[in-house]
Amino acid sequence: MRSEKDKMIAGELYQPGDVELVRDRARNQDIQRRYNTTIVSDSAERKSILDEWLGSHSEGCALRAPLHMDYGYNVHLGRDVFLNYGCVLLDVCTIRIGDKTQIGPYVQILTADHPRDGATRDTGQEFGQPIEIGRNVWIGGGAIILPGVTIGDDAVVGAGAVVTKSVPPETTVAGNPARPLVPRPVRD
Repeated sequence: MRSEKDKMIAGELYQPGDVELVRDRARNQDIQRRYNTTIVSDSAERKSILDEWLGSHSEGCALRAPLHMDYGYNVHLGRDVFLNYGCVLLDVCTIRIGDKTQIGPYVQILTADHPRDGATRDTGQEFGQPIEIGRNVWIGGGAIILPGVTIGDDAVVGAGAVVTKSVPPETTVAGNPARPLVPRPVRD
């Protein structure tokens, strides 16, 4: 029989009150507390904590505290990723962020979801959908990225946008729900 953790990571219905998941969240909160008391000049300590906390991260990542996650082990960061203050990553499923992506303050990246029908929701089960953010993406402050979204390489997400659908590469989106912006003609 599959564990609730395995079901959660696979995006299937799972019980969040499972003993293993409760233990994992408590571990995460301890690590999160330690990280969130550091400052930028504590680079060696921060790297050590990120090594323990995240699923993977590459060279040059800069993550401003405070930073909030459910588990941490489902977060994978490419090279030179930047997360500004107050970001929330609900990582019940995998969150992958590509090289050189910059994420503004108070951005929420939310893989966690809930059943739409009341009977299933009443069982207390939840599920999630992974999020993939490409290379060299820029996400403005306060944006919200919803479960199952993929954001292509070189895309831009405007500040405060609510991204409900995947964003093609080299596309700028803004608004609620986020929609592609039509480029204005360049005048000479």
